[in-house]
Amino acid sequence: MKKEYLTLDKIEGSLIELSNLHRISYGEVVKIKSKDGKRNEIGQVIKVDDDKAVVQVFGNNLGVSTKNTKVEFSAHPFEIPLSKEILGRVFNGVAQPIDKGGAIYSNKVYNINGRPINPSAREYPRNFIQTGISSIDGLMTLIRGQKLPIFSGSGLPHNEVAAQIVRQAKIADEDGKDNFAIVFAAIGVKHDEADFFRESFKNSGVIDKVSMYINYADDPIMERLIAPKCALTAAEYLAYEEHKEVLVIMTDITSYAEALREVSSSREEVPSRKGYPGHLYSDLAALYERAGMIKDTKGSVTLIPILTMPNDDITHPIPDLTGYITEGQIVISRDLFSKGVYPPINVLPSLSRLMKDGIGEGFTREDHPDLSSQLFASYSKVQETRALAQIIGEDDISDDEKQVLKFGDEFEKRFLTQGQNENRNIEETLDLGWELLKLLPASMIDRIDPKLKEKYLGENNGN
Repeated sequence: MKKEYLTLDKIEGSLIELSNLHRISYGEVVKIKSKDGKRNEIGQVIKVDDDKAVVQVFGNNLGVSTKNTKVEFSAHPFEIPLSKEILGRVFNGVAQPIDKGGAIYSNKVYNINGRPINPSAREYPRNFIQTGISSIDGLMTLIRGQKLPIFSGSGLPHNEVAAQIVRQAKIADEDGKDNFAIVFAAIGVKHDEADFFRESFKNSGVIDKVSMYINYADDPIMERLIAPKCALTAAEYLAYEEHKEVLVIMTDITSYAEALREVSSSREEVPSRKGYPGHLYSDLAALYERAGMIKDTKGSVTLIPILTMPNDDITHPIPDLTGYITEGQIVISRDLFSKGVYPPINVLPSLSRLMKDGIGEGFTREDHPDLSSQLFASYSKVQETRALAQIIGEDDISDDEKQVLKFGDEFEKRFLTQGQNENRNIEETLDLGWELLKLLPASMIDRIDPKLKEKYLGENNGN
């Protein structure tokens, strides 16, 4: 299609309405230029109605009028160039380099809208990804190709946990170690948060394996809707064309949903729960379902979206809908954080629905399934015993219950708690779990095969 310049018909907020148009497509990229050449913005067609089109501008509209601006239609959707050179680079929310490393050159450009993987073409996830964090590796194991969100709250250390996962994550199989890559998308973050991630990756020596897409809090609101799509497009390229095992971390999905609500309001769409648009579920699904593995194709995309729950409410629409789409969740606890536990992961409401198929003999270790089940059950008993002790007093509970309380304290102090730079392999995590079970009465260790109990507990199997 020949480039077409048109003058603006109407401006309202960040929306531009143009009339007397033909052959314009939904999702088409638009370039908005001032007549003196000093101003260049991009936008996207979000509505086509007969001979009128509405364009959403990815930028600041101050100073734009119908008299000083012209519009160029590209006849293409939003596309970005990609190559192996994106690793070690930092981009803004619309995939433009912001690290002074120059532009990315490629013979091919990629549509950021992508498409979810056809279920019939998906390969079932099996191999686990070692994060080096005991509570995740031992109790809610991350599987290659999985979607496992982190549910957090304002002021909790989810950024530190995300940075630690990026620094330490690797495929357990040593053959895949050098083929690992990370795509990091920061949505609506403050400048100091972005600097924290950048310095953390640089200081730990993993920056060459990381491609960062950063949308700052003071960047245009529309960039927040584009940034995760750019990051996922980059991840798909690295996975399916460069055949890498890619881990995608996104923070904060709540910022994405808030931007979606604001844009939906400006379009005068009918609101749904708490003012979010009715299509919030499908928008989130369109992001999350791009993770996975494809049959007969090397490479994978594993997704860890991080979201801060407003008022720590896990029933809020954002975590609620995310839970429907993804395969489990990791819940950050404010109570554990106040106790000084890091990472403050509450293991009881956390789970990984694909964990059972990626652990055990041939994947991690033969004792992993039974051990994780026993640790879950035992820690659940700890919560019941603590509640009882608060009512009748710790002096009046039985000796077995006192042992349970001791197990709970040691579990939080030694298993859940570890340093931000402490990287435990799966063997260390499982061995630590067995060591803690020795603190429990033998009658309470009832979820483990007797042969494994004899092998790993030995003489302590009967205290």
